[in-house]
Amino acid sequence: MNKFWGLVLLVIIMFSCKEENSSKVAVDEETLSKEVDAKVTELIKAPVTEFGFNLDDFTVQHDTVRRGDSFGELMLQHKVDYPKIARISQDFKDTFDVRRIRVGKPYVILKSKDTTESAQVFIYENDPINYTVVDLRDSVSAYRNKKEVKYVEREASGVIETSLSEAILAQGIDYNVTNNLSEVYAWTIDFFRLQKGDKFKVIYKEKYINDTIYAGAEPIEAAYFEHSGRPIYAFAYENDSLKNIVDYFDEEANNLRRTFLRAPVQFSRISSRYNLKRRIRFYGNRIRPHKGTDYAAPRGTPILATADGTVTESTRRGGNGKYVKIRHNATYSTQYLHMKKQNVKKGQFVRQGDVIGWIGMTGNTSGPHVCYRFWRNGRQVDPLKEELPKAEPLAESLQPEYFEYIYPIKDQLDCMVYPEKPVEEEIDDLVTLNE
Repeated sequence: MNKFWGLVLLVIIMFSCKEENSSKVAVDEETLSKEVDAKVTELIKAPVTEFGFNLDDFTVQHDTVRRGDSFGELMLQHKVDYPKIARISQDFKDTFDVRRIRVGKPYVILKSKDTTESAQVFIYENDPINYTVVDLRDSVSAYRNKKEVKYVEREASGVIETSLSEAILAQGIDYNVTNNLSEVYAWTIDFFRLQKGDKFKVIYKEKYINDTIYAGAEPIEAAYFEHSGRPIYAFAYENDSLKNIVDYFDEEANNLRRTFLRAPVQFSRISSRYNLKRRIRFYGNRIRPHKGTDYAAPRGTPILATADGTVTESTRRGGNGKYVKIRHNATYSTQYLHMKKQNVKKGQFVRQGDVIGWIGMTGNTSGPHVCYRFWRNGRQVDPLKEELPKAEPLAESLQPEYFEYIYPIKDQLDCMVYPEKPVEEEIDDLVTLNE
């Protein structure tokens, strides 16, 4: 009998424990479900921030500058008092010049959530990365900032079949990489005479906003180009830390550029050469020396400084129209005439390739072009007949550090492989060779 009641008690205890565990599991599952729901709700209600502002606090309006828009009119339309507009225009012109807002540029207006919906903040997007904030709350202010950018290193390589641009675009690479590569090798390779079978490798960085939005390619960090069987390395290196000057050098520390560019305008044609006996139609077809070289191009085409130097003149005078003159060293100076507009001021230091103005028709000219004048030892000469000096190699004191810097990068270039050609193309090449 005792054994019977003992067995019953054991069954009751076991059943109770099982019921308790089941109940505990049910409670745990319910708790976990509530916690998950709370987390999801928290994520859903997470504040949306952009440009440093919690957008949930405002009524947000995205738009672009249209033809005829002005900052003042936009602000008046969004119930901003005129004194605030005037203060922004007068006191913050160095940060935000209200006269320079451009058609097509995006902007954001953060408006109050009350019945007035007056503009509290105006955000002007200068480019995909940089923006200017005009804060209209309380005492107005303006400042510049930039979006967070992620830099991703990218390698690319290719074999020329028709042109460099086609070899790069075929891989879905930014076209600007083509321009950057042609600038790196501008003085060592004639890109109009590339041969089938020429090869290239390049290392550069791509910029992304919010991890996903592509924002362009950075300057090339290192490259390898094999032209007519001749290999040429290029490594970007800062050779003047005071002026933040970066040049491209080969594996022996030789500078890849010359002191002067071939021309002050890219992809242009020479419409008139240096000629001391030229007849000028503008002056009644009389013989008047033409001491410049004219490069014809559409109005607004950028004019480039052909070498490093200091701007000695940026003005307008007589038949020269708007022009810039640059002193490069004790021997050489250059001048650029008939500009639509200058982009530099007197005393400013410019780098080779900097945009110093734009093609125009100011002064005595019958068409849009830049008259490029070249001085050597104070005398105007024909730049196309000058034996222009090469740029100086990297200073010997910097070379040990330079060689140490490029060693792993050169190894990275050497280990890169070229993309394989599709089988169909290889068969076509074989057929062509047999024919």
